[in-house]
Amino acid sequence: MAALRFGFTATTIHVSSTSILTRTRPIPKTITCVGWDPEGIFGPPQTGHIARKEFKRRLERDAEAREAFESQVREEKERRQLLRASRVVPNNVTGLIEYFLDTEAQDIEFEIARLRPRLTEEFFSSIKLELGELRFAVNKTEAMEDRVIELEALQKALEEGIEAYDKMQGELVKAREGLTKILTSKDVKATLLDMVERNELNRSLLALLDENIANAQSGNQKDAAAFMEKVRGAVLKYMTAA
Repeated sequence: MAALRFGFTATTIHVSSTSILTRTRPIPKTITCVGWDPEGIFGPPQTGHIARKEFKRRLERDAEAREAFESQVREEKERRQLLRASRVVPNNVTGLIEYFLDTEAQDIEFEIARLRPRLTEEFFSSIKLELGELRFAVNKTEAMEDRVIELEALQKALEEGIEAYDKMQGELVKAREGLTKILTSKDVKATLLDMVERNELNRSLLALLDENIANAQSGNQKDAAAFMEKVRGAVLKYMTAA
């Protein structure tokens, strides 16, 4: 076995005679490096304890706020449903005008959808007739002027709402026809390409697919739901590409 040999080179170290000998006070023992852990016994230093606790508290507060908000939304929804159920729709045009005037803005769309068959030319003629009488009245009062503003606002809201509702219903009818065409097609891809050319793929069709997928899933029709999900993906792809 080879012997290990160490060679030392003589080095002269000059130390001032007063640097050591003149010290009379003991050197205090001070910890200068609290992170010294060459063997890794204590592992990497852990920091951010306060930040983690604050983040945890914030999450808890956010969860409580979210729960309170969702509870408030549920309560508001239930309140509106009870209010809608408690309202009695009048049988005559004059009463129907007052009914809509008393309807909250958030419920106008709902009432238009529910009472669309009764929003006829006769209904709007009654509003226009009353507006004409109020505008040309000889002695106008503040109440009459307020009534004119209310009727004008109602007329505009109903006309815009009816236009949007009729358009949506028309798109829904076309969407039903398109979905029937797709589901009964022997070549779905070719049918979708043909519908792209005819501009028949739209959001209404996607909404109808979503509704049918949800119904299939709730009815445990897994194969039908899976097939319609594939169709939906293809429809969305062609809509994006178009």
